Amino acid sequence: MSTYTNYIQLEKLGEGTYATVYKGRSRTTNEIVALKEINLDAEEGTPSTAIREISLMKELKHVNIVRLHDVIHTETKLVLIFEFCDSDLKKYMDQHGDRGALDPATVRSFLWQLLKGTNFCHENQVLHRDLKPQNLLINRKGELKLGDFGLARAFGVPVNTFSNEVVTLWYRAPDVLLGSRTYSTSIDVWSCGCIFAEMITGVPLFRGKDTQDQLLHIMRILGTPSEAQLQKMAKDSPEIQLKPFPRCPKMDLKQILPKASPAAIDLLERLLKFDPAERISAADALSHPYFTDTVNDVPFAMNAPPGSMPPPAFNFPHPSRHQPPRASHVQPAMQQQYSMQPPMYPQQGYVQQQPQQSVYYQQQQQYGQR
Repeated sequence: MSTYTNYIQLEKLGEGTYATVYKGRSRTTNEIVALKEINLDAEEGTPSTAIREISLMKELKHVNIVRLHDVIHTETKLVLIFEFCDSDLKKYMDQHGDRGALDPATVRSFLWQLLKGTNFCHENQVLHRDLKPQNLLINRKGELKLGDFGLARAFGVPVNTFSNEVVTLWYRAPDVLLGSRTYSTSIDVWSCGCIFAEMITGVPLFRGKDTQDQLLHIMRILGTPSEAQLQKMAKDSPEIQLKPFPRCPKMDLKQILPKASPAAIDLLERLLKFDPAERISAADALSHPYFTDTVNDVPFAMNAPPGSMPPPAFNFPHPSRHQPPRASHVQPAMQQQYSMQPPMYPQQGYVQQQPQQSVYYQQQQQYGQR
């Protein structure tokens, strides 16, 4: 067990490409944290991904973004101190979903929080570029947080220097698959749409084996774009290399997602536009009727203040009965940056609903009082 000036390193949670994540405890507050330990190469120095992650996350303070508490730098190691969460979305779906599929109220709450965090990134000129269920962390309160900003980039003008080797294949936008290097916030919006569909069905919507196969999977469902649409995309992004594609008709998403409401299907179609210029923004998606329609299974007040949708009821074991997670239960990638009781940021518009507005909030209150 390693120790630092202010933190005690506990058990190992996971290991990724360039770092190892441990559970830890603050010496001063006794708070459980996650320690992301990066070994430094004497010749290569600090990895660019770590520098990027630190610089961006210092500025991104929002309830739906994992909090970077501290950075410890020694000659041989760089340790990032993150808030601790109990799970990630992939593991949550596996454990609590019906063959991975989540109930409609939970899907709506998690998508709302995903879009809130994504929109906050975009408002602050940051692209995440690697949104996927394994990188979305969930704490005991049912709060979803964007994690793993190792591939994130600040954007502005010019924006034509980004790599197209970003976003795990199944969540990668078609314009990026075609070779675009001039993408912007639309890359994250596409990933949100893929995650939305996966929460509803329990399985990824597009499961390609490689770049070309991924494009074909997308076209088989969304339909092959017209020649005019493809030429327009190529004009917007000159790096795009167009090839002959099989002509596929658009499928009815209701057949693929039979459990989804009409409002959910409409929002999904707006998130998953083949042409990035046609994709809805995260900000506009938050105003979609899917989040305010009174026919939803759990009422969500039309006049509720922005950001007031409560997290879903959470059924992790009570803290007194909670056993420390075994390393084998934790995803090996760098998304295991966690916190038990994250700070809240009401100044950024995240306001909990009143108890009478949601049975989920009442359950949370009862849970906290036990």
